Amino acid sequence: MPNPRPPSVAPPPPTVLRGDRLELVPLRPEHAAPLFAVAEPGLFVHSTARPVTWTDTAFAAAIAAACHDPGRQAFAMRTLADDTLVGSSSFLDFRLDHRGVEIGATWIARPWQGTFVNPESKLLLLRHAFADLGMVRVQLKTDARNVQSQRAMEKLGCVREGVLRQHMILPDGFVRDTVMYSITAGEWPAVEAGLQRRLRP
Repeated sequence: MPNPRPPSVAPPPPTVLRGDRLELVPLRPEHAAPLFAVAEPGLFVHSTARPVTWTDTAFAAAIAAACHDPGRQAFAMRTLADDTLVGSSSFLDFRLDHRGVEIGATWIARPWQGTFVNPESKLLLLRHAFADLGMVRVQLKTDARNVQSQRAMEKLGCVREGVLRQHMILPDGFVRDTVMYSITAGEWPAVEAGLQRRLRP
């Protein structure tokens, strides 16, 4: 029986995603210094890819690794009003045969948390995934201890699918449980409308 899925191909190269107040640009090694200036260790407590030590050199190495990871499309978040880099997010785990992808490795500098940055970045990434890349599923996951992240995903309109127990080992050796969320293509119009409402002045 013929396979109805499209053949597996490499993901398209990352592109600039521009919104009303925020722009996502493909992450480059030269972004390391301005991002390090607004970052802090506490933002990476639950991250599986946090810098080995909290130094500008280790941070730059983590940024370089993200830039050169063939299975990842990493972006830097830049505010349009003052051209400030305020965080990063990525597409991960491309499953092109199944038209699925993950949004993750997201962090936002503390002064910009609770502002337009998270909803607008998710709007840009999700719109690109569904409208441009033709995905039918976008997943997001987080450490079970990260209640703030779970609340943010639920506020976006993501559906909680369950907990993957003893799923990942963090750099400090902690074996974490992972909470999995997703948005499907059929759910996207309602999620998009909700994000647009949140972003209205």
